[in-house]
This record gives sequence, C-alpha cells and structure tokens, in this order.
Amino acid sequence: MTRRRAVRWLFLLVALGFGVWAVAGQWSAVSAGFARLSWAELGGSLLAVLAALCAGMMMWRALLADLGSPLALPDAAKIFFVGQLGKYIPGSLWPVLAQMEMGRDHGIPRARSAAAFFLTYPVYLASGLLVGAVTLPVLAGESVARYAWLLLLIPVLAVALHPAVVNGVIGFGLRRIRKPPLERPLTRRGVLAATGWALAGWAAYGAHLALIVHGLGGAGPSAVVLSFGAFALAWCLGFLVVIAPAGAGVREVAMVAALAPVLDRPAAIAAALCSRLIVSVGDLVCAGAAGLASRGAVTAPRETADRG
Repeated sequence: MTRRRAVRWLFLLVALGFGVWAVAGQWSAVSAGFARLSWAELGGSLLAVLAALCAGMMMWRALLADLGSPLALPDAAKIFFVGQLGKYIPGSLWPVLAQMEMGRDHGIPRARSAAAFFLTYPVYLASGLLVGAVTLPVLAGESVARYAWLLLLIPVLAVALHPAVVNGVIGFGLRRIRKPPLERPLTRRGVLAATGWALAGWAAYGAHLALIVHGLGGAGPSAVVLSFGAFALAWCLGFLVVIAPAGAGVREVAMVAALAPVLDRPAAIAAALCSRLIVSVGDLVCAGAAGLASRGAVTAPRETADRG
C-alpha cells in the first residue's frame, strides 16, 4: 500500500470514528424522542435526509462542472460524501483538504476543488435565508424576531454570488497565493443550477424535520411550513456563528425558537436533537454507499490536477 493510499485510509477511519462517536454521544439525549416516533416517521425522515444530502452533492457537482471539471455521479458522490466526513474531525479544513486530495485522481486542480467547495456555503446560506424569510415571519412571529437581522444578508449574498463578483474574488485570492487563474470562470448558469439544487435540498430537509415534528405532536399545515423554515434558519445561524463547531448548540436554540408555535419546549428540543442525529446517520450512510458505488471506477489522468 502506497503512503498516499495509507493516508487516505487513515483519514477515512478517523473520520468514521469521530462520526460514529458523534452519533453514539447523542443517543442518550434523543432516545426518549425517538421512542415517540413511529418506524415510518423515522424511516421517512432518514430518506428525506439522504435526498437532501444528494441534492447538496449535486449542487457542488454543478459548481465544479461550471468551473471546468464535470464528474460522473459515482465519482462526484465519493469525493463529496467521503470528504464531508471530515467535518466530524476537530478543525474546519478537513473536508476541503479531503476533497482536494481525492479530486486529484480525477484531474481536478486543487484551486478548482477549493473554489467549488467554498462556493457551496454562500449558495446554501443565501437560499436557506430565502426559505426562512418565506416560511417563518408570519407563522413564527415573535419567537424568531431576534433573528430578523439575518434577512439583511439576503441582498448582500445575492450581490456576492454574481459571477463577476465571485470570479473577481477568486482571481484576487489566487494572485495573492501566486497560483494561476482558473481556466474557466463561474457563469450565471452555474450559479442558478447550484441554487436550484440547494433549494431542493432545503425542501428535503424540511420534509425530514416535518416528519419528526409530526411524530412529536406538531400537527397541521403550519407545523409543516414551520419545519421548512426552522431547519433552514437553524443551519444558517449555526454556520454564521463560527465559534460553535458544526453549529453545535446554536442550531438547536434557533430550531426550538422557530418551532415554538407548534411544539412545547421539551418536544421542540427533542425534535432538534433527533434531527441532528438523523442527519449524522445520513452522512455516514451516504459516505458508505458512495464508497461502495465508486469501487472500480476509472479515474481521469492526474496531469491536469497537478497544475493546480
């Protein structure tokens, strides 16, 4: 086994270990909530999470293709999902480093991998805030009033995601680190395709939370609508509060506030914790499935990757 392959296996084992540990560590806190959910609700919620994670992979794949590196689905899934396990390892750079390393096997320059990775966050953030703005103000009312300042970020992010702005920022960054410019700039079509996949992901995440909320006593159309906004708000706030690793704690507080009109506080806390655990399980399932599906896949030459 080569040293490079050994390092990859070590990363995978460490990431899986931290991921399993994260799931096991949350079990005692969520076991009572899970006991109130039916198998249909649990299974449906997990399936919705898997759909949301796949939409996130498609968003990243669309950005990468627009920048000049189209990938077959099995290859994209392996790089994205296995790389995403790095978020469970302490330190925020493991996912992008893993994706850059695995992308080299498919001819993807490191700069292009990094650009696609970091672009997913403003796309997710802008689309998530839009989902929250549409679903929360009328139904959640005062319970989410403290987060109203987030709405000010929507026009800022819309401008920041304009291809001319994105390409200018990427070009400036590459010049500062003395790297060649990207061969292909980001286009409006790429941004719109990524945004479409991001919105599909938010819809799936909302369905995931709606099933949990229903099982914990939240009934009616308002509970469904609030579930969509609650998950989006929780993710966006958790991302912005960077001092909390992976949004820990911050997301749960925001989700409980958004669900206040349809669930009492203990049930809302149970919903938030159950949601986090199911999403963690989804990460592990997707990484495992992607690794198996991509076995034996033919990789592209590495010469292109070595230029970045």
